[in-house]
Amino acid sequence: MPWHARLALDYSAENQRSVARFRHDGPLRILQSLYPEGDAVCHNVLVHPPGGLVGGDTLDITITGAPGSHGLVTTPGATRFYRSEGEAAIQHTQIKLEAGARLEWLPLEALCYSGCRAENRLRMELAPGAELLGWDVSALGLPGADRPFERGSLLQHIEVPGVWLERGRIDATDLRLLQSPIGLAGHRCIASLFFVSGTPIPRARREALLDIARALADAHPLAATAGATGPHAEVLVLRVLAPVVEPAMQLLRQVWQAWRTALWQMPAGAPRIWAM
Repeated sequence: MPWHARLALDYSAENQRSVARFRHDGPLRILQSLYPEGDAVCHNVLVHPPGGLVGGDTLDITITGAPGSHGLVTTPGATRFYRSEGEAAIQHTQIKLEAGARLEWLPLEALCYSGCRAENRLRMELAPGAELLGWDVSALGLPGADRPFERGSLLQHIEVPGVWLERGRIDATDLRLLQSPIGLAGHRCIASLFFVSGTPIPRARREALLDIARALADAHPLAATAGATGPHAEVLVLRVLAPVVEPAMQLLRQVWQAWRTALWQMPAGAPRIWAM
């Protein structure tokens, strides 16, 4: 039988401390709140005990941020979309931030196994004065295990309503998309790091952040397949193509750390769960 899981995670600021409260239904949990940076930032790890999704499974995640709160959400490992002979497996994440809230949405990659029917949806709504740093990383097949992405599809949807929309389907049989030099050019990891603001980003701040991302990308082995741009006055994006996940994630972490320092004067250490 398919798994249906829901999680609502709410951040608030109480006595100069960011506090997380959550409600869940089904196999989706938040581990205890951690404060490796002090009370201002609440770190949480999202855990899905079954370890992956098959046809008919759904994960429905809702995250809210109240004024003055700052949450950081990550995962202990990849989200796995396994082979499905029937319905799609869906992960749907909705983020709503009120004025003055900050959130870092940093899940590890989504792995799309050959034969999967995956839908990965992310919707972000920010009030004026709210800010979000996040990323989205998808990998097609398991190249290192000689298990290529030969069947199935991934529907990817990233949206800031009225501001930014990216929606596309990657089908394993679409070799022109997967292999063409104007498509994925044989790469099997697609990654984006984004900064979203509830108000237009001032030009000087915008240019400084783009310069940081471009300098780090130019010095990285993936320089030929990475680029930073501003598709809207409220959005900045670093896009990366890579043959496998590891080098793409390395570049995203470098830029995330640099952007975090530039934006909020906060150094970024990797969450402890990533080293386990």
